[in-house]
Amino acid sequence: MKYVVGISLGSSTRDHVVTVELKGEKYKIERIGTNGNMRKMVEKISELDGKVDAFGLGGMDIYVYAVDRRYTFRDAKRIIKAARKTPIVDGSGLKNTLERRAIEYLAEHTDLFREPRKVLLMSAMDRLGMAQALEKAGAIMTYGDIPYVLGLPVPLTSLNTLAVIARLIAPLVCQLPFTMIYPTGDKQTVNKPRFPRYFEQNDIIAGDFHFIHRYMPAELPGKTIITNTVTLSDVDFLRNSKVKTLITTTPEMEGRSFGTNVMEALLVCMAGGNQELTEEHYNHLLVELDLKPRILDL
Repeated sequence: MKYVVGISLGSSTRDHVVTVELKGEKYKIERIGTNGNMRKMVEKISELDGKVDAFGLGGMDIYVYAVDRRYTFRDAKRIIKAARKTPIVDGSGLKNTLERRAIEYLAEHTDLFREPRKVLLMSAMDRLGMAQALEKAGAIMTYGDIPYVLGLPVPLTSLNTLAVIARLIAPLVCQLPFTMIYPTGDKQTVNKPRFPRYFEQNDIIAGDFHFIHRYMPAELPGKTIITNTVTLSDVDFLRNSKVKTLITTTPEMEGRSFGTNVMEALLVCMAGGNQELTEEHYNHLLVELDLKPRILDL
């Protein structure tokens, strides 16, 4: 049996383990949260290095994208060095493939984008593939990179504009402690609304669930959420917030959907531990697995 572990900077209350069978092979998939403790994260990766088949780095990214350029977070460099034998990925490969394909599937097989829809994407620098696919689907975009990453009320509506700004700020942002940029540990479980009007002005809220949960207003009546990793309690939270539809780009596994980092680690494992997979490789594996977004009417 292959063993895939997601080591997350997030809350341990979201830990989960499942066993699945794919293409005749069994995989044990486990998520381990470190409650915002980077030292513990490094220690856990070092402890399991060489004992598991692939790591997913959760609760933080290795890279951030300025549309046509990629930058590496300083904190991530230190953490991934702990994996000397086992390949480690952060989900960026799937954000550019699986999530792009998920939006294309929704545009082709559902009525979601039949009419132009207003979409708030929490961070295009984190999800370039989704951003490009949403624009291609005809969505009227609002990008939340500056409001929800930097805390400034300056939403952007163009990827070209974001690219110019991102080239200026990304090198600086990557040097900041990651905990200043993204909700980690207990922050992932606490809702602290920020700029609620951007949520209210849009039909669809898309992107990382922790960003959405952290900053959304108490209620989002009639809205559609397109996101990745959610637990059963997250689904209940969205239902109580009057969200109409939940769409996850990663499949459900025993009551929850794992993050893109864990799913990418799973594909790396299926490919024999090859960490340097191209988008073509990922797309080939995704076609074989026939993964489709989960659509849940709340």
